[in-house]
Amino acid sequence: MQTSAARQTVIPATAASAATPAHPVPDQQGVNLFTSDPDLRALLPLYLPPDLFAHLLPYLERMGGLAGGVLDELAHTADQNKPTLSHRTRTGIDAQRIDKHPAYVELEKVAFSEFGLAAASHRGGVLGWDKPMPAAAKYALTYLFVQAEFGLCCPLSMTDSLTRTLRKFGDPALVERFLPNLTTQVFEDLYQGAMFMTEQGAGSDVAATTTRAARDPQAEGGWRLSGDKWFCSNPDAALAMVLARVEDENGEAAPGIKGVSLFLLPRTLADGSANQYRIIRLKDKLGTRSMASGEIRLEGAQAYLVGELGRGFVQMADMINNSRLSNGVRAAGLMRRALSEGQFIARERRAFGKRLLDMPLMRRQLLKLALPTEQARTMVFQTAEALRRADAGEADAYPLMRVLTPLIKFRACRDARKVTGDAMEMRGGCGYIEEWSDPRLVRDAHLGSIWEGTSNIVALDVLRAIRREGALPVLDAHLAGLLQATPLHPEARAAFTKAISRAGTLAARAAEAGADGDVLARQAASGLYHVTSAVAMAWEAGRIGSVRRMRLAQLVLLHRVLPQDPLAGEAEPDWLAETIAPPADAASGTGKVEQVNLF
Repeated sequence: MQTSAARQTVIPATAASAATPAHPVPDQQGVNLFTSDPDLRALLPLYLPPDLFAHLLPYLERMGGLAGGVLDELAHTADQNKPTLSHRTRTGIDAQRIDKHPAYVELEKVAFSEFGLAAASHRGGVLGWDKPMPAAAKYALTYLFVQAEFGLCCPLSMTDSLTRTLRKFGDPALVERFLPNLTTQVFEDLYQGAMFMTEQGAGSDVAATTTRAARDPQAEGGWRLSGDKWFCSNPDAALAMVLARVEDENGEAAPGIKGVSLFLLPRTLADGSANQYRIIRLKDKLGTRSMASGEIRLEGAQAYLVGELGRGFVQMADMINNSRLSNGVRAAGLMRRALSEGQFIARERRAFGKRLLDMPLMRRQLLKLALPTEQARTMVFQTAEALRRADAGEADAYPLMRVLTPLIKFRACRDARKVTGDAMEMRGGCGYIEEWSDPRLVRDAHLGSIWEGTSNIVALDVLRAIRREGALPVLDAHLAGLLQATPLHPEARAAFTKAISRAGTLAARAAEAGADGDVLARQAASGLYHVTSAVAMAWEAGRIGSVRRMRLAQLVLLHRVLPQDPLAGEAEPDWLAETIAPPADAASGTGKVEQVNLF
């Protein structure tokens, strides 16, 4: 970090506990969020090439240390000091600017410059790696960063996604002009990205877009945009992707999706002058307070067409899919931070003469936090791997990625709201105080289910992926392959197999019924998510030899998929004690473990 004061705040938890007597209010500030998370270290080799994993280890350790100390303090300060909008200079010149607290700027420097999180997938050289990194590498680092700071991850994601969309659909000359600034790690030269899509009457319904695009040979880029955009995060970004309806020579515009095109909007024109749009005001938000979101009025703003006319929604959908995966990463990170705080409290706080962790109800509450947290983490890496394979052109990878992306956006973002709230309760009264991280986690967690499509919209998108992309057979084959490669007790294997079949049957019925099946969209999406994550967690457990993780995978199946009578008080099935087999019995899958320490 930049200052000695900031460096001094990074105090290893072991050193702090050794220097001071036990305190009744436990505080894990200063803990390294990577080294204190052995599961993450164990899982990453499954999703990263061995040489890249080894190369990234010191960077993961550094990010974990920063996130548990300096970045967490900066995030708290930035959250308490929201950005402000100035419209004029003190001499009366119209020159809008957004003033960000220095703490937020320091966070930007760490994410964009030191770690190159927005550039890592687009060029070699980031963190000393000689080629673009797979998505899993970028998201592993982001997963740690977001445990400290959530708000900045929106500009990170939009910059990354805008760069991806520009490279995929933009004119080569446009890519050549802007790509260096979008992917630089020199902070002063950096161009951040944004998406200006939402209008007052056109949120999820993109076909209702009213912003107009008119041809103008004299304009930079050949187009001028006019209209209001209602919710624009990172509104002072150097570049933004904008959806607009193209006018013909008579000033008429085609209705519906086919009339919408995608444009690249520069904040500053080539001659150094400001483009013709204004930030009307900033939003006063429940969460993500550190990062500015505003309303934009386009007043003949000059812009470049990206891709083909009339295919703006298709092109923007690629950017949205990438952003939805990023939403899932953020939700997973928030849950991990909430769970780690809860585990620390349960281990360190004593009441009624014993540790909270030794109390049955507390262990049950921790389990209810752990299951969705681990599901989300697994789904992040499964989806990132599908994205890597799809970008490489592998057969069936695109439909798999296409269904996994809305699944994680739908379920993980909703789970984060409950997990962060329940973790706040575990800290008791202190958890309700803004000096601690808990209120910020709860406020930020509510964002995921709203941005980049509300949960209803995203659940329907799962059915759309099944109908249009043929994603369900591909997902079934993927899960069958994971299950086949996993040593399991026969009854557990049968339970997993049956769950895959039932979830697929429900999703197929919902998709085939058309509009009449839409009422089942949420139920079908939840079923697919829970079964997919449970199977993938079991596969991970088999690969890394983790009895504990296998038990968690089976508990996901039991508590989130299989039918239960809430009033029966039934014992868990015998196969829950049957986990991955010892090496000698790998073929039979009957290694019995009576007790597993889940925490």
